[in-house]
Amino acid sequence: MLVAYGFALLVAAFVGLGGCASSEKHEEVQRATEGPTAAEVFSSRFQDGYGRAPTFDESMAFRIDLDERVADYMTKHPELGTSPRASQFTFQRRVTIGMTKEEVLLLVGKPSDATPDEEQMREGARQFWPSIKEHAAEMWIYPGGWHFYFQADRLVDLTVVGKPPL
Repeated sequence: MLVAYGFALLVAAFVGLGGCASSEKHEEVQRATEGPTAAEVFSSRFQDGYGRAPTFDESMAFRIDLDERVADYMTKHPELGTSPRASQFTFQRRVTIGMTKEEVLLLVGKPSDATPDEEQMREGARQFWPSIKEHAAEMWIYPGGWHFYFQADRLVDLTVVGKPPL
């Protein structure tokens, strides 16, 4: 009986250690040149707000609205059509370095939080802060652990917490 109890404690300790190791691993920060898609942010926000995934109809309504907004933006900004980031914006609907704040807002909406505070930006960037701080003046926070760093009107860097290596 005592041996069985000791074995159960040992198993519980290993399971507990495994949980700690995996949660630490999920807290790693990755640096990226491409961020989330508009659909990923929409789904994350929907899940957080309603506690469920969006239905097909809800997802289609989002896509139709996004298609219209992107088409309108492209009409007003034809120079984007020849930009290197054009395909991420028009087809993939993915945030990428070099986008303007207006383009980011059009694709993924307002951030959950925004800050020019250097200490908060350092926390978001972690080990990448020494190179990011040279050009980041503001950080926007999005669902899914994403941090967007801006200098003036341009997205200059991206980090994400808790994702596998990109």
